[in-house]
Amino acid sequence: MKKYLILIMLFIALDSTAQSWVKLYDYVDEFAFGLAKVSKENKYGYVNTKGELVVPLIYDEAMTLREGKATVRKDNKWGYIDSTGKEVEEFKYEDAGCFREGLAVVRMHGKYGFVDHNFAVVIPYQFENARGFAESLAPVSNSKGLWGYINKKGTLVFEYQYNFADFFVDGQARVMKNGNLIMIDKKGKEVKENE
Repeated sequence: MKKYLILIMLFIALDSTAQSWVKLYDYVDEFAFGLAKVSKENKYGYVNTKGELVVPLIYDEAMTLREGKATVRKDNKWGYIDSTGKEVEEFKYEDAGCFREGLAVVRMHGKYGFVDHNFAVVIPYQFENARGFAESLAPVSNSKGLWGYINKKGTLVFEYQYNFADFFVDGQARVMKNGNLIMIDKKGKEVKENE
């Protein structure tokens, strides 16, 4: 019994020491690719699992790492860093999302398009709004504010007909059509939730 009590006390002491760095920040995100986003006084950076600051608190906004890269903003422009904190894409985007399924949604000159991990434009800037890919489909909107879905070739799979469109999860997506919130399947047919 005494052994177990000593082990428990040791574990608690180690855990409290390991996490004491958390108090240094206003916000600490979950870890991804060995880094966690942190903020202090409205500036963002990233720490490693030991709580050591790997990426300085220099960004005005930052997102969690996805697919080895994080979207960060400074001086009102968005760019990307890798898991070492190195800036891998210049700060030129008006808006930028996380990588999802190998592509990231970005905005230039008021229009949204998609880039790959080399930051080559693979789906041209043509959408009024867009969200990232999930299950090989991405919600995009036209100049009338209607949403549809494209595939990774940029082909419109579901016509612009929704007032709102969300990511697909387990083969279903939540959309709003004619003021009604409904679920659709990957064929665009309405389904009951959890069907």
